[in-house]
Amino acid sequence: MKQILIINGPNLNLLGKREPGIYGNRSFLDYLRTLEDLFPDVQLRYFQSNHEGDLIDKIHELGFDIDGIVINAGAYTHTSIAIADALSAVTAPAVEVHISNVHARESFRHHSYLSAKCKGIIVGLGLQGYEMAVRYLISEPVAANNK
Repeated sequence: MKQILIINGPNLNLLGKREPGIYGNRSFLDYLRTLEDLFPDVQLRYFQSNHEGDLIDKIHELGFDIDGIVINAGAYTHTSIAIADALSAVTAPAVEVHISNVHARESFRHHSYLSAKCKGIIVGLGLQGYEMAVRYLISEPVAANNK
């Protein structure tokens, strides 16, 4: 059974409540049940934290033993060289996801430190971006540093 880690960063625990015009009105935990139904043969592991070090620790903890990482690091996308280094250090391939189209928003959101460490990026397709990322990762052969 393939194992995929989904990581959400700061403020994504507020999905469904936070700026619904941008992020929608569905909580991620509710959407996670949809993902689990869509992928019954995949073990989806979910982790959310508002703390950069916790995100890094989770990448280190599981990133050598799983088949892929779906990461939405929230605002850390635009600031964290440390999370980028963590993704680079592990063997699991990663896909970066953003619910909103970050390129249609403030200019500081246009740069990602994570993108160069990921197999791809899905931007602006809402929560469906997570589904697309999982589909890609379960079809992708796993190889050491497959980035």
